[in-house]
Amino acid sequence: MKTNLFLIAGLTATLAACNQNTAIGNDREAHLAPPAEASPIEPASSALRNVATALVKPETMSAADIAEIGGTDGRCVYRLTEVGFPTVVYEPGAQAFVKLNAKLIPMQAEGPDRFVSGELLLTMRTLDDEGNAGLQAQEIIIVPPGAEDELGYRGYVDCDIEG
Repeated sequence: MKTNLFLIAGLTATLAACNQNTAIGNDREAHLAPPAEASPIEPASSALRNVATALVKPETMSAADIAEIGGTDGRCVYRLTEVGFPTVVYEPGAQAFVKLNAKLIPMQAEGPDRFVSGELLLTMRTLDDEGNAGLQAQEIIIVPPGAEDELGYRGYVDCDIEG
């Protein structure tokens, strides 16, 4: 009986730390791996050159990526999940950064919910829903250069904008 109790206590202690990994995707032991370096910042024309449009998918930014683009203060952060790392960091009506093809792509506003970089288009639409943590649901649509179809993703946005 005591052996089972120790076994259960050991398993519980092991599982209790499962959500403490700071590595993107929680797929490695963050304390053993060197800190991630920031992805390069490139316009869409070079970041997506020779990449099949079917392979263009939004990626999560690391802490180094976020620091490279100037942080999130005064900006909105779009995440694919409420607790995930950002995929898009933006200022409505000004500038956005999206991570595609392991590159941070700066985009300029063409309206309050529309951003472009060359032929790359990113639009956003606030949804009438919120997640379990209370974040506003949002849909983003990405149209890569030369794409026949748009790519839509549903996630959550949190804005740190005073006004």
